[in-house]
Amino acid sequence: MGSKQGSKPKARKPGKRRFSFGKLFVAMGITAAIAIVFALIGYMVIIYNGQNIFDSNKDKLDMMEASIIYDGSDQEVAVLARQNREMVDKDEIPRKVANAFIATEDRRFNEHAGVDLWAIGRALVKDVVARSVVEGGSTITQQLAKNLFLDSEKTFFRKGTEMSIALALEENLDKDEILQLYLNRIYFGKGAYGIKAASKLYFGKADLNTLDTWEIATLAAIPKAPSVYSPLADAEKSKERRNVVLKLMYDQGYITEEEKNKSQAMEFVPQPGKGGEFPAFIDYMITEAAEKFKLEEEVLRRGGYKIYTTMNVEAQRILEQSFNNPKLFQKDGPEQKMQGSMVIVDNKDGGLLAMSGGRDYENKGLNRALAQRQPGSAFKPLIVYAPALELAGDRFNPYTLLNDEQKSYNNYSPRNYDGVYKGQVTMFEAVRKSINAPAVWLLNEIGVAKGMDFVGKMGIKLDSPDRNLAIALGGLTKGVSPLQMAQAYSAFPNNGTMNAAHSIRKIVDSEGGETVAKVEKTKVMSPKTAYYMTELLKGVVDGGTGTAAKLNRPAAGKTGTTQLDLKGLEKNNRDVWFTGFTVDWTAAVWMGFDKTDTKHYVLPASGSLPAAMFKEVMNKAMTAAKLPVKQFAKPADVPDLKEPPKVVTNLTGEYVKEGLPKVRLAWSGEENNDIGAYQVFRKEAKEGEYKQIAEMVKGTFEFNDISVKPGDSYEYYVVPFNTQSSQAGANSNVVAVEIPADEASPTPSRSPGASSTPHGSASPGSSTVPGGSVRPGGSAKPEDSASPGRSPTPGSPGGGAGTATPTPTPSPAGSPKVSQAPTATPPPGGAGQPSAGQTSPSPTGGAAGAAAGNGSAGNTGGSGGGQ
Repeated sequence: MGSKQGSKPKARKPGKRRFSFGKLFVAMGITAAIAIVFALIGYMVIIYNGQNIFDSNKDKLDMMEASIIYDGSDQEVAVLARQNREMVDKDEIPRKVANAFIATEDRRFNEHAGVDLWAIGRALVKDVVARSVVEGGSTITQQLAKNLFLDSEKTFFRKGTEMSIALALEENLDKDEILQLYLNRIYFGKGAYGIKAASKLYFGKADLNTLDTWEIATLAAIPKAPSVYSPLADAEKSKERRNVVLKLMYDQGYITEEEKNKSQAMEFVPQPGKGGEFPAFIDYMITEAAEKFKLEEEVLRRGGYKIYTTMNVEAQRILEQSFNNPKLFQKDGPEQKMQGSMVIVDNKDGGLLAMSGGRDYENKGLNRALAQRQPGSAFKPLIVYAPALELAGDRFNPYTLLNDEQKSYNNYSPRNYDGVYKGQVTMFEAVRKSINAPAVWLLNEIGVAKGMDFVGKMGIKLDSPDRNLAIALGGLTKGVSPLQMAQAYSAFPNNGTMNAAHSIRKIVDSEGGETVAKVEKTKVMSPKTAYYMTELLKGVVDGGTGTAAKLNRPAAGKTGTTQLDLKGLEKNNRDVWFTGFTVDWTAAVWMGFDKTDTKHYVLPASGSLPAAMFKEVMNKAMTAAKLPVKQFAKPADVPDLKEPPKVVTNLTGEYVKEGLPKVRLAWSGEENNDIGAYQVFRKEAKEGEYKQIAEMVKGTFEFNDISVKPGDSYEYYVVPFNTQSSQAGANSNVVAVEIPADEASPTPSRSPGASSTPHGSASPGSSTVPGGSVRPGGSAKPEDSASPGRSPTPGSPGGGAGTATPTPTPSPAGSPKVSQAPTATPPPGGAGQPSAGQTSPSPTGGAAGAAAGNGSAGNTGGSGGGQ
């Protein structure tokens, strides 16, 4: 056997080298060394740069050029500069104040050397994810560095400079000195710079040691976004942010849980302060610059900008002078004066012409033109009438008959402010007299959701709790502001186009760069709807609840009141409004008390004060602006409005035995070309609703009902009907006839031609009929009209102004009885019943119910805001 031959090693392929961990470690060591060298060089550069900037600027603040404000005519009206700064020494800063800002802004302030690497790392990650500079990651020292020496632009290069200055600050100053500079430097909103000025502005306290914990937290919440978290700008957002600060203080051991809970329950009350000329307008402008131009107030005040506004300086001054006139307001209460606010906007472009935030806005800073209050009936045109005309225009127009009856909708029972119900009224009459019942009925007909969607397009976003019929009377969860109302109403004289209200036309920076405002235009309704609404609202000013607003030129508008829901004071009001317009300008006025209580409320006699203020300001301001008197113009493609047929009067009825037994009806009518027919409706005693039994041609004023039966009783009414426009007039009075069982000779209870209505014959646009009718508003076409065996379209009128049953005229035994029909409850399926697929949810919460004019909170109904 041969021997075993050993195997040869494999040949190494050319060019392939064996991996070496040693070489890897060497390479890593060289790379690390180079990185350390560069890091040291970079650190030295940062230190040198920061120290150099600090040395060059340590004895001065960064004082930049003030910004100039121009009015709508490009005339300079104000200077926007730094103001209201008071310094405090570090010994005057309580430990709790320092801790609040440390907990909120920089929890590791006492540990880091000016830069928090953990915070920067977190910020860099967020920046990378967002692909932009979105997170600051700044320490208190960095914020001080930025405020002292830099602008607020967020760039990576600026961030490095900010860090270098922060390191220099920490090298040259101790922590208490840094905190002192920071608290004296930062901006707290409303022109207040530094913690002491802010304490005096918001709480009237010059000594920081007297601040309560919740007040300290309120101040610590502001610097993150002064235009948002100032309690004078938005009390709710301020409270939300304040409570976050309190939780941070508790989490970090600075306060107890009991102290946190007690502080979170506190409410802010504005304190006296001072302001300059046009304070409300300028404050609003500053907020708009921050929101739309991304220019925070601190930058705006020291940036040397030219701000071109929409202000009409004559209107602004007249407005402020009027609000300083106590004769235009209710007498002061024991602790508060009656407050108010007003906004004027330009219809053609939405420019804010003038704004008053209150009678003493220059002292308080609470801008009531932006505060939300319950609008009452001033909300009806927006939530009810405009949506009905826009979304169901084939069914409704200004002459449409609407149901005016006391009715409950799923336990919500709205009431007319005067307690009078006419059965039916035209839309003109419902708006002119601000009647509650037709408004609620109409919103129920079109649907709450459609009304909410409609006002949503106008910039009024309602909450889910508002999804109920109480909003027809202005019963809202949060309310609306005068600015929102003026903006929405401006669409009526502007052919249905709403321009977003704004105060800034353009801003020019110190280098000449120009940014022009982009105005949002929204088509919220058709020109036809806008014109019809203008006609409806003209009636309010010309001869309705708003006559106190009548100007020296055509004007239209709507009053609004919200009933006081305090026991024993329900006849008084909480809020009163007038929102109106001319061809050129729209204005909204609110009056009331900041805090309504048993000592401070609006008296019934003061309900017309907002309309009077509208007249006072608009007459003077439009004259000063030299605006010519203009008439409201009907758009070319909008058809003329035609009044419905006149009402039928003096309907009589009698049983006639001779020949074929029958009931003979006769009425008084007119030879009116608009009347094409008379529709006759009847209800048997055992029936629950009226049915149309005949249609008589024009010029016929009587009808014989031969289908009557002995022993039965019947009720009748007649409706005039225009067969060309399919429009019905108001119902006639009702007559009742009883057919004797033995068919004895009839003895009518009254002579033909006598009125059978307890309060006289019904007038146009009204009815005392307790039964059904054709579809409200005369939209019933011949093919839609009710016929024997078929009920009329839902929407019949109910118990009217005369609810007392008259005493029938005595008749001999066996003779027929003829009398005015007693009022009756509308039959099921009648007026105001929800349509198929539609519900009528009751309002939730006391605010909605009470504000809608209810006598008590919740959904029990009420006497209505009315007027």
